[in-house]
Amino acid sequence: MSEKKYFKGKVFIVTGASSGIGKAVAVEAAKKGADVVIAARNIERLNEVENVIKGFGVDALAVQTDVSKKEDAENLINKTIEKFGKIDVLVNNAGVSMRAMFDDLQIDVFEKVMNINFMGAVYCTRYAIPHILKQKGSIVGVSSVSGFTPLPARTAYCASKYAMFGFLTTLRLENIMRGLHVMITHPGFTESNIRKHALLADGSEQGKTPRHEDKMMTAEEVAIKIIKGIRKRKRVQIMTLMGKTSWILEKIWPKLTHKLLYKGIAKEPNTPLPKWKFRK
Repeated sequence: MSEKKYFKGKVFIVTGASSGIGKAVAVEAAKKGADVVIAARNIERLNEVENVIKGFGVDALAVQTDVSKKEDAENLINKTIEKFGKIDVLVNNAGVSMRAMFDDLQIDVFEKVMNINFMGAVYCTRYAIPHILKQKGSIVGVSSVSGFTPLPARTAYCASKYAMFGFLTTLRLENIMRGLHVMITHPGFTESNIRKHALLADGSEQGKTPRHEDKMMTAEEVAIKIIKGIRKRKRVQIMTLMGKTSWILEKIWPKLTHKLLYKGIAKEPNTPLPKWKFRK
């Protein structure tokens, strides 16, 4: 069965869909014939994405949502059921990054990252899962290479992605006899606004990316892989050679992996990492 036949008539929910990977996944799902509910805090940008989606001849619904709020997550699911009567796929994509040493980081910034990246996925999944189970559908967590390897100056971000991995893999196991598909996808560095909006130690936004965005995967490339992964009902999806290498090295040679990660991040402009030699 082709992807268009497989996805035709299915109902997607995509969080963090006003830009970046979320927007690209929503558009790619629409191209395959799915109806799409898009969620984010910025309703103006969501409405623009909604119009793009409808241009593919499918239906769409934009729901202003702050996934870190339980009532917003519940409203998102309720609005979807009111309009479409079912949910086939939930893509937990909403997220925020950060960049600071942990001992400089305000604790409320750590909490904000966890609440959006992790608890947002928990809330949306909890309210959606009864409906997804009826369809034997899919729950997707958009994680990161930082979901299985540490990344210095990103403690809260890594913690949120590690937590997502534990949550979703356990959810998969709990529902192994109920036909639920759970996929955790780990893109590599992707061209998006996430680094521009990354939170610094005091909670202000970084404003400028420290990396070369033009050398990264595009959001559209990531979205195509995510849609293919949902179609094939993959469990774990690691998208780049760097990611796959990190996955292996973290298991068999973590000391070397951590040294390389530290050195790489220490080369970023305005890095918060101390400039001392890597210690054994």
